[in-house]
Amino acid sequence: MMAFDGGLAADIAAITDDLVASVRRLTFSAPVTHTYHPLIYARSGYDRYVTCFGNTVKAVVLVGINPGPFGMAQTGVPFGDVEMVDGWMGINTPIAQPSDVHPKRPISGFSCTRREVSGQRLWGWAKQRYGDPDTFFKQFFVLNYCPLVFMETSGRNRTPDKLPAVEKKRLFQICDKALQRSINVLKPQWVVGIGGFAEKRINDALEGMHLKTGRIIHPSPANPKANQGWALRVESELAAMGIGLPDLKEKGPA
Repeated sequence: MMAFDGGLAADIAAITDDLVASVRRLTFSAPVTHTYHPLIYARSGYDRYVTCFGNTVKAVVLVGINPGPFGMAQTGVPFGDVEMVDGWMGINTPIAQPSDVHPKRPISGFSCTRREVSGQRLWGWAKQRYGDPDTFFKQFFVLNYCPLVFMETSGRNRTPDKLPAVEKKRLFQICDKALQRSINVLKPQWVVGIGGFAEKRINDALEGMHLKTGRIIHPSPANPKANQGWALRVESELAAMGIGLPDLKEKGPA
């Protein structure tokens, strides 16, 4: 874990510490067989991400669901496709191992050769639109609502909304609190869910905080609409909310 010199990054680190301490006490039943905690074994990547890009207030916070097996599970960075995190953000740190590794979901860290398509699309769009990461992160920050990866016997990823009701309730109470605290630190004008589940959790967790909220389409390849010009759809959705974007910095589709 990194040492922080104060500022917003230190506040986010403290929230993360509390979040980790709370969720590691939870247990999950079948069909979940393995639960990964990237904020423990991949904390070095997450801390570098927060230090580099999360130390200022933001106009917009984008909120994802939970880590993907070839993204944040490998790098510690939300939607953390290795090529985008290393090549574009300039983050590359040693990554440890989960306490119980699923044989079909090994952790290779920044040596992982599988692409995280959702992260490839999200950060590819950011690169196309903003050019360099510092410019993007002056306006935006990206968080995940839930910090855990849930896997079944087959290795299939199980999203938090598919957990049993009792398990969801305990988990969501913890994640709601962490999201509330993070938004109080980052002070955005907008909190935007990446997909419908994230939007629902935002609206429930942040009720009464008088924030503008919305949703953009999730970039997962499992979402048929995302496979048909995701970047263009997102630009249209952000424009409809009134969230302004700069002129394109690169040519070609994200």
